[in-house]
Amino acid sequence: MNRRFDSLLNELAKVEVSDRACNQFSRISGELQENATRRHNLRLYLEQLAEIGPKMLLIGEAVSYRGGRLTGIAFVSETVMLAGVDTTSGFVLGADHGYRKATPGPKLSTEASATMVWGTIRSIAPLPLLWNAFPFHPFTPGNPFSNRMPSAAELLVGAHFIQRLMKLFAFEQVVAIGNSASQSLQRMSIEHALVRHPSMGGKNQFVEGMARLSQSK
Repeated sequence: MNRRFDSLLNELAKVEVSDRACNQFSRISGELQENATRRHNLRLYLEQLAEIGPKMLLIGEAVSYRGGRLTGIAFVSETVMLAGVDTTSGFVLGADHGYRKATPGPKLSTEASATMVWGTIRSIAPLPLLWNAFPFHPFTPGNPFSNRMPSAAELLVGAHFIQRLMKLFAFEQVVAIGNSASQSLQRMSIEHALVRHPSMGGKNQFVEGMARLSQSK
């Protein structure tokens, strides 16, 4: 097994979040077996991307309850993860590559943002790496099946992991998907571009922004 990402995965698993968020990688609380599967999925994803050699890091705002909360991977629903994606850099994700469903039952989650993001980045070579400014799932109080914007304190927690990724990969370009991600990168003094988040009617602007950035490389 590749040990390159052990430290990062261990650090993610140890983070204690508030009662308005979920650490989908935790070893000490919540869905322990499911969380182990999510750590497994994230490791596979990072290993696949390491082989590709991504030059662009795409930073979203936070994990969503239909995406990374279930799979362990930013902007990846269960449907996208298990079906896999045929990209310019080669076929990534997919059950054939060892990705596993963490949740019980046959039903697979879908997420509009995941579908739109992968439909856009699949043609970028080398394939960008996806992450979140807050790599855990923030939700509105009392409703874990919801999404909310990460707080300033949560973005501070996430900043550490962005720095870790920057050391693990040789990125040449960082792109914020949405304002929260941009604000976090600004606080870290990381030069970056900003594109519209594809949700809430922002798909066309996201696609146009990514096309502009990929063509200017």
